Amino acid sequence: MATLKNSAAPGSDPRRWWALGALVASMLTLGFDTTILNVALPTMAGQLGADTGQQQWMADAYVVVFAALMLPAGLLGDRFGRRNMLITGLGIFLAGSLVGTLAQDVNAVIAARAVMGVGAALVTPLALSVLPSLFTPGERTKAVGIVSAGSTLGLPLGPIIGGWLLNHFWWGSVFLINIPMAAIGIAACVFLLPETRDPSSPEVDVVSTALTAGGLGTLIYAIIEAPTRGWGDPLVLGTGAAAVVLITALVLRERRAERPMLDMGLLAHRGFLFNTLAATLLMFVLSGLLFVLPQYLQAVLGNDALGTGVRLLPMMGGLIVAARAAQPVVERFGARAVVSAGLVVLAFAALLGSRTAVDSGYGFTALWLSIVGFGFGFSIVPAMAGALGTLPSDRAGSGSGLLMTLRQVGGAIGIALLGSLLASTFRDRLDVTGLPAGAADTAGDSVVAARVIAERTNLPDLAASANAAYVHGMSLVMLVCGLAALVSALLAAAFLPTGPQAEGVGAGDTSTGDAGPGDAGAGLVTPSADARQ
Repeated sequence: MATLKNSAAPGSDPRRWWALGALVASMLTLGFDTTILNVALPTMAGQLGADTGQQQWMADAYVVVFAALMLPAGLLGDRFGRRNMLITGLGIFLAGSLVGTLAQDVNAVIAARAVMGVGAALVTPLALSVLPSLFTPGERTKAVGIVSAGSTLGLPLGPIIGGWLLNHFWWGSVFLINIPMAAIGIAACVFLLPETRDPSSPEVDVVSTALTAGGLGTLIYAIIEAPTRGWGDPLVLGTGAAAVVLITALVLRERRAERPMLDMGLLAHRGFLFNTLAATLLMFVLSGLLFVLPQYLQAVLGNDALGTGVRLLPMMGGLIVAARAAQPVVERFGARAVVSAGLVVLAFAALLGSRTAVDSGYGFTALWLSIVGFGFGFSIVPAMAGALGTLPSDRAGSGSGLLMTLRQVGGAIGIALLGSLLASTFRDRLDVTGLPAGAADTAGDSVVAARVIAERTNLPDLAASANAAYVHGMSLVMLVCGLAALVSALLAAAFLPTGPQAEGVGAGDTSTGDAGPGDAGAGLVTPSADARQ
């Protein structure tokens, strides 16, 4: 049972809505941090000389750390005080943003992103868990929805804000904007939030945390390095084997633990397993697309940063609209039908996108982007709600944590695997005839680098080849996404359960801070559930 340091009853503090506003600002910052970086990557690649692998690490450093630390961060809040850990997390996120603002090279940006991932892992699972100490049960559902909406709103705001900043300031401004918002959150936590803790919560399993971070990190490293070094390279094979050993050790350790941090036994529930697979696949596809698309819109189609952000809105708009409209459709047709149909729509959109050519123009791209958004939105809400709805009530917290962790793992692997497929295809297809060896090697690093060299050497054929090679690689990425979504749709149609539990009835408990099925769509990219045991 959580204990309060102050004796004020929930709902008695007139400042609670101001505190809620500060929490919303914090979640909004985390919500648009991912999409704001994706829009900035082409600009950063040109100014920092980052190749595709380094761009992948700039995106994945945050996600890998986030996925590894989210569950232990929630337990730290339970044991040492949720307000203290929120302040600590926002402070770490602020420090990482400051490092990113002042960074002068790629390695510093990657380090900054990793530090920001630590902060986000502390903030995300605890932002909702402090609400029971502020609001009465009647107010709490509204408060949970407002905080969850803050993270969701970051999806469309990220590309717009990032594009505007890059058009008017230097690339470090996409990190600078986080600093005042994190500072406001810290001040609000200090002056407005009561302290709560749960001394009976289990201790943080340091070994399992290290195995999670090590296994996921080495796996991502092997995937990202493979296009450059080759899949048969000893370093790639060695890190891949190490990843298998570490992840296997993690699974075995968690299966033997009396109170596991990652409750692998939950995967024995058929509904939880296949809904979680669907949600993980969806994050795999979405994260990969958000990595690939900005470079196509900016480098190939020639849009500036703000124009790139605006042109991502059809996908974001379709995603948010469908996520909000999914629940009535589920009530009428059932979760299995809606999840399967949403995945089929996503597969169709991805396969349509694989037909994109250099001269297709933005109109065709906007069409399939909108359909991608609708397919994702209609799938993710019932999949997440259905996963939690199949679990016993006493395991909803651990199920939420496992679901959110696997979604982040899917996103990290999506960036790594689809980005590596794009990088290897681009390098193989790029025509560097006539270029010196050094320039040819640099041109193969990314479409941005190839176009910079083409402009400096006045070689329009190189620019045309770079565009064609990139679009071909993007088409292969879309093809893989389409096939993966189609396979997932077939699995969902065949194995997802039917009946009340499949609809997500009773999943989550907003009275303890967990997001219920109605809030599942709010955690589209940034998890909104209280991922604690």
